[in-house]
Amino acid sequence: MLLVDKITSGYGAVTVLRDLSLFVGANEAVAVIGPNGAGKSTLVRAVCGLNPIWAGRIVKDDIELNGAPPHRRAAAGIAVVLENRRLFGELPVRTNLTLAANEGMRRSQQRFSYASVLELFPFMAQRLGSNVELLSGGEQQMVAIARALLLQPDLLILDEPSTGLAPKIIKSLVSVIEEVRRREVSVLLIEQNVALVAQTADRTYVMKLGRIVDEFGSSSWEDAMRDERLAKAYLGG
Repeated sequence: MLLVDKITSGYGAVTVLRDLSLFVGANEAVAVIGPNGAGKSTLVRAVCGLNPIWAGRIVKDDIELNGAPPHRRAAAGIAVVLENRRLFGELPVRTNLTLAANEGMRRSQQRFSYASVLELFPFMAQRLGSNVELLSGGEQQMVAIARALLLQPDLLILDEPSTGLAPKIIKSLVSVIEEVRRREVSVLLIEQNVALVAQTADRTYVMKLGRIVDEFGSSSWEDAMRDERLAKAYLGG
């Protein structure tokens, strides 16, 4: 599915990611956790083509994506919900969704219809005519995820989706991820919310200072929470 192989990336003369590798398998949910400043969002930007790769490679379904622009990566089946959502706030929810749905029609496999997305996010049926900027933060996050799903990806990347959301919305997010996986879409979840990751991820990478410093499976969460390496990744030492 997705192979990130020993990549180095950053901004200008500043290196953020150093020799970083990870893998997401078909219909797998993989999380990357770590403290602020670990380079998690830079990783997302590198995968979706917004940051250059100075070394290493990114491969999706045996196709190397180094140098490919973002729209080519979307066409390869990668949909990304960035931390700041990048919605068209001055346009209605309907328009935001329709733009994605029209682009998604180019994909051979149609996993999400307009109707199925509205079933997944029931509030949207009553808010289709509302400008996105008038929605709550949680509602905007759901619109961003719905828009990404209408691109018909087989890999959905979520960058810090729980940031600033109420516990009730985070619980809904867990249900959304479960439904996405039922439709055979892999998920790469970038998060600081360890509880959310524990409920959704098959495997988890721990990131610190631009590197992967640990990895564990869902069955080892209890041991991981007692492991001083996880505390050190977040708290230093």
